[in-house]
Amino acid sequence: MITYIIRRLFAAVVLLFIISAATFGIFYLIPRLVGATPETLATRYVGRAATPETVHLIAEKLGFYDPLWLQYGRWVKAIFVGADYNLGATVEHCPAPCFGYSFITKQPVWPELVDRLPVTLSLAIGAAILWLLLGLSIGTLSALRRGSFLDRSAMTFSLAGVSMPIFFTGMVSLLVFSYTLDWTAPGGSYTPFTESPSEWAYALLLPWLVLALQFSAQYARLTRAGMLETMGEDYIRTARAKGLRERDVNVKHGLRAALTPILTIFGLDFGLLLGGAVLTEQVFSLPGLGKYAVDAITNNDLPKVLGVTLMAAFFVVVANLIVDLLYAVVDPRVRLG
Repeated sequence: MITYIIRRLFAAVVLLFIISAATFGIFYLIPRLVGATPETLATRYVGRAATPETVHLIAEKLGFYDPLWLQYGRWVKAIFVGADYNLGATVEHCPAPCFGYSFITKQPVWPELVDRLPVTLSLAIGAAILWLLLGLSIGTLSALRRGSFLDRSAMTFSLAGVSMPIFFTGMVSLLVFSYTLDWTAPGGSYTPFTESPSEWAYALLLPWLVLALQFSAQYARLTRAGMLETMGEDYIRTARAKGLRERDVNVKHGLRAALTPILTIFGLDFGLLLGGAVLTEQVFSLPGLGKYAVDAITNNDLPKVLGVTLMAAFFVVVANLIVDLLYAVVDPRVRLG
């Protein structure tokens, strides 16, 4: 088991370096291939009103004329040990971890990411708990009552949940439950958990439900398919023949064996959400990483885009690493691979 964990940790670190190199290359190499110059990037720091001499000087001080591999090395080094940035008239020190300074606000990117992370984390964890409970419960009941009215109703619900886009269900839910019935908080209302847990939950209740509706539908269908396949296996009949309770047969033997594909997609879904639930945060005006990424892309703020991208990749890799470790718990055969 220790060897398996070390192997997966090493693979995760290598993957993060590959992602960081690819991300840096996309945002710094491709612009050069389409004709952008170092002065083009430097203009974002000093503004269009600056003289060509000033732009050239800033581009030189920021290292935009250096080879790409050297720029990438400095960027990676800055993440771990910090860096000094000459932003015109002053030299600013960016402590580690450092993702540089925003083109627009001239503020370091990392503190802004940390400030917005609790919003995205709250949204992702709450929605994940709901969609797992709903998806696994509905899928299991549908498989055990195959062909019944409950099964057909649950699969209709799943089809509707997968088919309706989040921006549609989000806006309709806001219109009905927030602005018409006044049952839930309106868009844009978020209270930190440390200030008031009740107001925090009240503000996020509708985003949780809307996000869980879409994801739980997919999990219900996968759970149903996995349970139908598993419940026909020989070891299920053996367990029943031994006199085990039906609940133990269904949960400990049937559902556990069907969890492997569920764990796979959960790692991807949860990791992506931690990188920013873009549509949900936009619809409900939540100041999380997703909305931060949209604003950064709209303003062509490269350091912010790089920071969000790398943070999202980190969460996806870590989530999948945890899933890989859980495989060994759910299915002992994985440890022997």
